[in-house]
Amino acid sequence: MTESTRASALASRHTELGSGLEDWNGMGTAWSYNTDPNDEHDAIREAAGMFDMSPLKKVFVRGPDAARVVDHVITRDMTRIGPGNSAYGAILTEQGTISDDAIIANNGDNEWMHCHGSGGSMERLQESAEGLDVDIELDDDLHNISLQGPKALELLDAHTPMNLSELKYFEHRATELFGHGCRISRTGYSGERGYEIFAPAASVCDLWDQILGHGEAMGVMPCSFASLDKVRIEAALLFYGYDMTDEHFPWEVGLGFTVHADSDFRGKAAAMAARGNERFVAAGISVDHDDMLVGGESLQIDGAEVGTLNSPAYSHRLGKSLALVHLTKAAAVPGTRLQVVSDEFNGTATVEPIPFFDPDKSRTHA
Repeated sequence: MTESTRASALASRHTELGSGLEDWNGMGTAWSYNTDPNDEHDAIREAAGMFDMSPLKKVFVRGPDAARVVDHVITRDMTRIGPGNSAYGAILTEQGTISDDAIIANNGDNEWMHCHGSGGSMERLQESAEGLDVDIELDDDLHNISLQGPKALELLDAHTPMNLSELKYFEHRATELFGHGCRISRTGYSGERGYEIFAPAASVCDLWDQILGHGEAMGVMPCSFASLDKVRIEAALLFYGYDMTDEHFPWEVGLGFTVHADSDFRGKAAAMAARGNERFVAAGISVDHDDMLVGGESLQIDGAEVGTLNSPAYSHRLGKSLALVHLTKAAAVPGTRLQVVSDEFNGTATVEPIPFFDPDKSRTHA
């Protein structure tokens, strides 16, 4: 197992809940608790689930040229993103392939926060900053609690001076919560209306405890990455390293919507040249099986390979074994029947429209 090089102030909370603090992105992470991931899944969809997302790296870009750096590093046109707003997009290599994905928030006063997972964002930021008047700093003291679900607004709004209901999707604001200074962002990774709370290590444990203490009667519970994987796959949200890598172009993995052709981002020429020449496209399948698969299985039609299974999950709420996959365009038509082949499993599957859950995104955008 990879040794963690970063530590969450919430580590003791996770071990008390049964986590072995497995590594992700250099930090011990709650991949599982003693609770049933299906119960956690239910809490997210029916009440709210709370995650420690501190393993995400928070990188601050500050200075007179900060806006130039973030505009160059991501496929979005960041000149459109004013203070208090943020944008999700792809971070590309010079060859136009995906080095990472990230949310970049405009904090105002020439300060931006670049929040990312395990990809190459820091290297790309440093490359984009070369020769410019800008400071780039990874802030590992800044932690991140994510509260996702239909009761998240009710719970948090009662304990912050701001009117949280006014915060729109992908907006954020500096405020207080349970008396602690923090920044609340209306973002998440669940397919639900939810909020991410950015707070320093000194206050994050009390925030965790306060949210659980006030939310328990509402059905709120701590949730592990095992349940997070279920909800993000239901919502067809990508995980870098599984659903996209530096071998893939944006349109091949469903991230074409993040590419703003008017923006001058790294890898633009190569990425635009690849548009329309996709080797495969992102899709979803339901597998004729009563459990989740492993990942990496070959997808075939009449013995010919037409794709690969990337991210599997079993959804007890939908009653299906699901997966996010890459398929040839011809095979990606909903209703197409596939063979699923590996050393451990041979079965069948059907291509389904994605996202599997809330296709109109009525919950996140409420």
